[in-house]
Amino acid sequence: MADDLKFSDFTTGEKVRIAGLVARMGKRGLADDGTGNVDLSDLQRRVERIERAALRRKHKK
Repeated sequence: MADDLKFSDFTTGEKVRIAGLVARMGKRGLADDGTGNVDLSDLQRRVERIERAALRRKHKK
């Protein structure tokens, strides 16, 4: 997460979306067959996109 963002900088909807994405990352990790070859990059990009939106909104004030 970006250094100058706090949890309170996110809207309720963004918090829920991030929680859902983190849960999906965990589910993918649990479904791993032991090889450690789990691709989470698509979900991580979605979280980063939400973080960038919150950061833009914070600096706009």
